[in-house]
Amino acid sequence: MSQFDYLATHSDCSRPGVTRLVFSERDVEARAVLKDWMRQAGLTVREDVMGNTFGRWEGSDSGAGTVMTGSHSDTVVLGGPYDGALGVVGGIAAVNTLRKLGFKPAKSIEAIMFTTEEASRFSIPCLGSQGMTGFLEPEVLDTFKDENGTSFLEAANAVGFSAKTAQEYADKALLKNPGDIAAFVELHIEQGPALEAEGKDIGIVEAIMAPSLVRIKFTGKGGHGGGMPMSYRNDPSLAASELALRIEEAALATGAPETVATVGLWDQQPNIYNAVPRSVLLDIDIRDSDKARRDGVIKKTLDAAEEIAEKRKCGHTKELKFEYPVANCDEKVLTAIQNAADLVGAKSKRMISRAYHDSAFMAQIAPTAMIFVPSKNGLSHHPDEHTAPEDLARGVQVLALTLAQLAGPSSVAASDKSEL
Repeated sequence: MSQFDYLATHSDCSRPGVTRLVFSERDVEARAVLKDWMRQAGLTVREDVMGNTFGRWEGSDSGAGTVMTGSHSDTVVLGGPYDGALGVVGGIAAVNTLRKLGFKPAKSIEAIMFTTEEASRFSIPCLGSQGMTGFLEPEVLDTFKDENGTSFLEAANAVGFSAKTAQEYADKALLKNPGDIAAFVELHIEQGPALEAEGKDIGIVEAIMAPSLVRIKFTGKGGHGGGMPMSYRNDPSLAASELALRIEEAALATGAPETVATVGLWDQQPNIYNAVPRSVLLDIDIRDSDKARRDGVIKKTLDAAEEIAEKRKCGHTKELKFEYPVANCDEKVLTAIQNAADLVGAKSKRMISRAYHDSAFMAQIAPTAMIFVPSKNGLSHHPDEHTAPEDLARGVQVLALTLAQLAGPSSVAASDKSEL
């Protein structure tokens, strides 16, 4: 707990909130702290060109592959102390405990801190894991910029992660031998209410919902709020309002609770009470655990935008900024987590993750699953984010026992609990 508290002091806001945007001064400080904790746990530390950080414990069988665990340490603005940080600090703690207990892994184990999982600075998530797994399109690093117009390349260069071009970042971050990854496990707070509401200790994540970002812009001629008669207007804010309701209809029409759609960004210009707007930019998050169902809502959104623009005589542009893959978790890793949860007497449940994680990209190249612990009142990305110390500890216990199964001697079957 003292480690979580100390990490949270590296923040651009006061407690209880935590603001630590990637490649900021506070982020660089936190990286140094985490690398030091990796070394104290006996791990060999390295970083890639994008800032993904690895702490390696060499196994006895050099040809057996590597078991990885980790998450991220960057946060949203006014976030909390455990989102992402649990998977990094807890991953180091789990490995450190196994080492102290004298465990001898056959497979190597690596604790990872991924660069910029949050979209807080560059408006696109999971850049580090996208780079590692080959999903990163180099132009993304040039296209998405922070509020000051700084690109990822410029920000990374400024703190010593040097590459001359976005293409070089993508090329050098890519894992050269992804087939060597025997398994990946991510420990995370749930960021939702299910575990607490159902009295469960551990969530065993079997799928991760896939998000997309749709950007729609409506334009009109604008005018004075008093001087422009209603019959002369082509108000883009009304077009945007109508579209928001149509998006809600499309999501509800699937009948699936996993289908969600959020008009999260609404940028209206000018944004004053007595002027008819000239433009409204919408960023829309549409996600689902079923790709075809999600893509159906995306199509309805794009079609509705065109129809509404024509009806209201507004100009419009539409763009699908990204659509990430659904992640289905690996049964071998899920079984190892279940065994671990049973060993510590935890009440567990299979579930999906509504939030997106670096695990979703790791699942595209390696056997992957996630471990969830409860979030009080379902809160995350919030200064009041909280998970009880006993729940954090239980999550680290389950992670350590999961790693022991996945990385242990080949003679120990994952289902043979007596040998753990």
